[in-house]
Amino acid sequence: MWVRSASQQDLEIVSNMLTETWHDTYDQIYGREKVAELTSQWHSVSALKQRLNKPRSEFIICDDGAEIGAMAYASQIDNETTMLHQLYVRPSTQGQGLGEKLLIEVEACFPDVRKIRLEVEEANDRAMKFYERNGFKKVGTSPDCGVKGSGIPAVIMEKVIW
Repeated sequence: MWVRSASQQDLEIVSNMLTETWHDTYDQIYGREKVAELTSQWHSVSALKQRLNKPRSEFIICDDGAEIGAMAYASQIDNETTMLHQLYVRPSTQGQGLGEKLLIEVEACFPDVRKIRLEVEEANDRAMKFYERNGFKKVGTSPDCGVKGSGIPAVIMEKVIW
């Protein structure tokens, strides 16, 4: 799989991949109904489309020509910080290094920032360990992962890149 910028033609496939990944990861934590509600809001084609051309941002995917195996979306939030809003790997392609490829690309896309920040659900131990292995450190918490009012507890992590 190679990393490339996402296009409008990818959005339906990315939306479906995110729905599949979220159900696989979060159904046991939040329940199928809550996951369906969140994915319909956060991962719809229209929500993804808003990210495509946002200034100072990158929307990238891992693609082998037949399947999109992973995606990431990050944006520069100030002169020294990039926020990694999303990084998800399809369940069938997990463990193949796609997440690491996307992290490397995100760092390369924002060469002038000093650090990358993200929020990860407290209950997602696998993701927490992934980010720790890739140099991220816990710097705080939030009661609302993703969007204000979500009610999903999150750990805020950062990686200093220079």
